[in-house]
Amino acid sequence: MKKFGIFLGIVILIGLSIFGYIETKKYLVKNDVHTYLLKEKNIKEADIEALDPFVANLDGDKNWLVYVKIKNDPKKYYYYKNSDTDRILLESAE
Repeated sequence: MKKFGIFLGIVILIGLSIFGYIETKKYLVKNDVHTYLLKEKNIKEADIEALDPFVANLDGDKNWLVYVKIKNDPKKYYYYKNSDTDRILLESAE
């Protein structure tokens, strides 16, 4: 019974570590995209309707996309951060 408790504790610790990594990665990419929109694209804070990070199941850095919706713009934008160049890039707009 004691071994099962130790095993369960290790499994929970690993699960929380993975969850923490994913949430931290999404948070950091979202903040980088937010800063990019404000400083590089000169979009006003009030014009950003949605800024939602998610796991896209794509290869490499494109796995961590951020959905962006701008007020009075019918398009939906998806940005990611290229870790090699440290730049924010537009993955797609629809």
